[in-house]
Amino acid sequence: MGHETVAYIAQNFVSPGTAAFCKEILGSTSNNSASYLASVAPWADSYRYTEGGEFSSVFHYIDANDDPPVSCGVEFERDCPSEGCIVSAIQNYTNLLLDAGTSDELQLDALRFIIHFTGDIHQPLHDEALAVGGNDITVTFNGSVENLHHIWDNNMPEAHAGGSSLSTAHAWATRLTKKIRTGAYRHKAAEWVKDLDISDPRETAMGWARDANAYVCSTVIEPGLEYLETTDLAGEYFQSARPVFEELIARAGLRLAAWLDLIAEAVNGKSECRSYL
Repeated sequence: MGHETVAYIAQNFVSPGTAAFCKEILGSTSNNSASYLASVAPWADSYRYTEGGEFSSVFHYIDANDDPPVSCGVEFERDCPSEGCIVSAIQNYTNLLLDAGTSDELQLDALRFIIHFTGDIHQPLHDEALAVGGNDITVTFNGSVENLHHIWDNNMPEAHAGGSSLSTAHAWATRLTKKIRTGAYRHKAAEWVKDLDISDPRETAMGWARDANAYVCSTVIEPGLEYLETTDLAGEYFQSARPVFEELIARAGLRLAAWLDLIAEAVNGKSECRSYL
């Protein structure tokens, strides 16, 4: 649902030319033109478990070998292994979309990966090595035993948004879009997209990873492992995390729109007016 929300926000901000560019690549893969990005946003999570897609598992994260909650930070050379990571994946699939020689099939995969990985990289535990990105930290949320990564991926966003359906994602995206255009995020939006550089996808993605990773120290792990493992996190922890994951999803949606605009403009050779600037 979080991935679908990010994609719906992006749909609300991309230029008409970018929308046409994406729809042409996605073709019949996106079976609902009103949800053309949102309907393919979760694809990479199922693809990674197929025989042909197993290679992509390492592309969903970058393992920052930092020391939360004392210090946080991501370094590409230290944290992205030779087999790749989410940062190198965003770089690679962006470049494939920019390359006129890329096959239609690979363009389709590249676009679906970009949509998905832009969401992943804005979830703090996708940018953290500690306990396998929180997967090995057992926690309780609203009486249910989960792991810390899972509640950041699913339980907390779904509890806040009110469900896990595509329609829930659409409604949440509508609220977050309003916050970006006229509400609490209005004065932050330009800052979120000011450093996007289509000529340097790796550094752009590293900026996104650093943004999210900082919250591992300030919010995600801040109470300490003993607290996380012995307290039902649906209470005070959820209340402190809610403004963080909500803003990160808003950032991801706007940045995805801006990134897709830059890709489409580079491919089509013309710029369009951008409503988020």
